[in-house]
Amino acid sequence: MSMLFSLESDCPFAAALAVKLEQPLAALEDRRFEDGEHKLRPLVDPHGADAYVIASLHGGPIDSPHDKLFRLLTFAATLRDHGAARVTAVVPYLAYARKDRRTKPFDPLTLRHVAELIEAVGVAQVIALEAHNVVAFENAFRCLTQHLEAHDAFDAAVHDLVGAAPLAVASPDPGGVKRAQLWRESLEHRLARPVGFAMVDKRRSSGLVSSCNLVAGDVQGKTVLVYDDLIASGDTVKRAALALRHAGAERVIACAAHGLFTGNAPEVLDCPAIDRLLVTDSVPPFRWPVTGPMAHKLGVVSAVPLFARAIRGCRIDVPS
Repeated sequence: MSMLFSLESDCPFAAALAVKLEQPLAALEDRRFEDGEHKLRPLVDPHGADAYVIASLHGGPIDSPHDKLFRLLTFAATLRDHGAARVTAVVPYLAYARKDRRTKPFDPLTLRHVAELIEAVGVAQVIALEAHNVVAFENAFRCLTQHLEAHDAFDAAVHDLVGAAPLAVASPDPGGVKRAQLWRESLEHRLARPVGFAMVDKRRSSGLVSSCNLVAGDVQGKTVLVYDDLIASGDTVKRAALALRHAGAERVIACAAHGLFTGNAPEVLDCPAIDRLLVTDSVPPFRWPVTGPMAHKLGVVSAVPLFARAIRGCRIDVPS
């Protein structure tokens, strides 16, 4: 017996996943007290169930990332406490994954600490989309993990956008080279034609980003897909797009698994060097303007089929 829970009411992602899996969301009570505390409990008996808990840990529009993380921890612990055979955390966006190594004295390894918390409450498996560093993600957890690559969600949309134009995939910084290379290889196989590769230089020190128009790779006359795990302030994508245009790119389409769009990101990304933006529905684009000149620039593709395939592949038969 499997159960599917969503920790966010009226969540389009959870609703779409339930439809894709042909399994209704199980009922739960989410009681918010006046001082901000919560009580979460299932309204169905989870004893012996293979339970899947959907919780995207992005900040906003109401709760912070740590609020959502704590809700996931307490609900997973409650399911285990009441006899769930296995609890799987279904995490479209994993908060705190960007801090996966020490770069300053006394730095925390926040990804590892989050992994320890999730494991401590009895979560047996984590399914996440496009972690900041897949190797660090897999090494942080001792429980089972499934890492889903967002480029699988972008393939069809990109095919429609680029047509037969000469194509290249670019990483906006050295840290994302492997991610971009994997997508380039996947696109070459899917499109049955050559796809180029490029990397844009970027350096960060003390929170300040410096870069020049240095692009490694041939992008002259090509449509370039800039591929990253997330877009927050938008500065990295803008810098990359400007550098690629300076190097001769005909069009630049920015693609990221997670569209956080913090601060004045929509204004930053209102840059003529960027033709289109594509993100998945791991984070609802509530910070993006729904009207005005920027509305047309953003496209949202669904990661639901990726999660549905992963869940179908790991369900266990639990005796009733």
